[in-house]
Amino acid sequence: MTAQNFAPALARVLVHEGGYANHPQDPGGATMKGVTQRVYDAYRTRRNLTKRSMASIEEADLQAIYRRQYWDAVKGDKLPAGVDYVAMDGAVHSGPSQSAKWLQRALGNVKVDDVIGEARLAAVEAHPDHDQLIALMIGRRLAFLEALRTWPVFGRGWASRVAQVKQIG
Repeated sequence: MTAQNFAPALARVLVHEGGYANHPQDPGGATMKGVTQRVYDAYRTRRNLTKRSMASIEEADLQAIYRRQYWDAVKGDKLPAGVDYVAMDGAVHSGPSQSAKWLQRALGNVKVDDVIGEARLAAVEAHPDHDQLIALMIGRRLAFLEALRTWPVFGRGWASRVAQVKQIG
């Protein structure tokens, strides 16, 4: 549970996100290193900067976006090692709200919403087996992905990613 886990978690996520992609069946649209144009535009607008193509995203901007949009959203600095990375990768891939729900459902017997607050953090800390918690999160994530209409197109790659995330987590 430390901020120093952000950099290695981001490096691992970026292995899966790659460079520029614009698959016609990807509902996220065009991305550069996992950042969509919509997200990059919002980031630049909030800083009173002119909009520009995400293809020219700078490393500092990339890190700031990932930290705020994904790592901070799942409380990465407050989660145990391994759980932090699994939650962040899930947030990047399917959104922070969905990743929070996978964590909450994996914890069991808690109200499921899209927030990782103090009660959830305490439940994670109290969980006797973080490897088991990761496995449960991954199982829920995979089931979610398999139910998507885009599974036939992207499923093989997603399954591979999820398996690697589980192993590293």
